[in-house]
Amino acid sequence: MKTTLKIILFILPVVFWSCSVKYSLTGASISDETKTFQVNYFQNNSTLIEPGIDRDFTNKLIDLLINQTSLDLVKSNGDLLYEGEIVEYRISPTTATANNTAAQNRLTIGVNVRFIDKSDSEAEFEKRFSFYYDYPGSSQLIGSQKDIAIDEIFERITQDVFNASLAKW
Repeated sequence: MKTTLKIILFILPVVFWSCSVKYSLTGASISDETKTFQVNYFQNNSTLIEPGIDRDFTNKLIDLLINQTSLDLVKSNGDLLYEGEIVEYRISPTTATANNTAAQNRLTIGVNVRFIDKSDSEAEFEKRFSFYYDYPGSSQLIGSQKDIAIDEIFERITQDVFNASLAKW
């Protein structure tokens, strides 16, 4: 019985180490051939332009990939490529009061993402990701409240992009 247990304990790690796909605690499954990633600048092509969100989204996606993978960021010829554009930045009322004024407003941001994987063309996609932030209709979305709203939206969208591209969710 002890011999069988020793054999199993020896073989089990060998099997896991020999797999050609790396797994991480974040749920990412990345092939051994994949060493680098590239994130091209996401242009803001929405009808309503909010200055700086294109830069903020690009940086948020880069930060997430650096923090949740062991891949290296490169400027060109990355094994993984993320590119796209911000296609929606919209503020709209979601509920109304008896006086026909907005009781609650919603900021919605949508991003079109193209993902290219040099080692797995079947994993590639072009997909639209969006999320929203609700806030009271009596307040304006300015200053720190706007920064918090955009940060929450981008955190959700970048995590959705990560899950779709690397965690295969």
